[in-house]
Amino acid sequence: MSRTFAYVRVSTHGQTTENQIGEIKAAGFDVHARRVVSETVSGSVATKEREGFTRLLDRMEEGDILVVTKMDRLGRNAMDVRTTVETLAAMGVKVHCLALGGVDLTSSTGRMTMSVINAVAEFERDLLIERTHAGLIRAKEQGKVLGRPRSLTDAQKHVVREKLGEGASVSKLSRDYGVSRQTIQRARDEVRGQDEPDGGVETSAAHP
Repeated sequence: MSRTFAYVRVSTHGQTTENQIGEIKAAGFDVHARRVVSETVSGSVATKEREGFTRLLDRMEEGDILVVTKMDRLGRNAMDVRTTVETLAAMGVKVHCLALGGVDLTSSTGRMTMSVINAVAEFERDLLIERTHAGLIRAKEQGKVLGRPRSLTDAQKHVVREKLGEGASVSKLSRDYGVSRQTIQRARDEVRGQDEPDGGVETSAAHP
């Protein structure tokens, strides 16, 4: 005889799983209280690293049913969800997701749904990479300095100070050397700090 389990998760201790349990019961799944596994853990944590879900896997057997309200209960991303579903399918456990109309993700319809979701996730990932790459190209074309700010060598600082003394602007030198305006200003201010008096009072030894 198959048993029905429910896995409900929240991200913080200030949240409650009661709504998720209510949704599962309203969908017609009769889940005994001792088969409801509640867990407070961030959705960014993979299912294999969730203590509650790991204990759930140890309890379930072939023919059992697992019910969740949303896909993100089964993993931190599309690939993690797919791995989790495949693990459960290999155990002979059916997985129902209410957000997808209660479809069993281990069935042929469920596997097709998973394929579509994975394809969309992969498309979004590729689109993000493409947009990031395009943004970097635009930044370079606009002369923006990318990555960790560069610093000047002692020799470059000396030249910068000479050029500033000759009337060169901070903005032009920052573009010429590919550094920030603050780097040029610090190079300029270094010599100023060295030239300032230390404020001490010179004393001389008294002669007998």
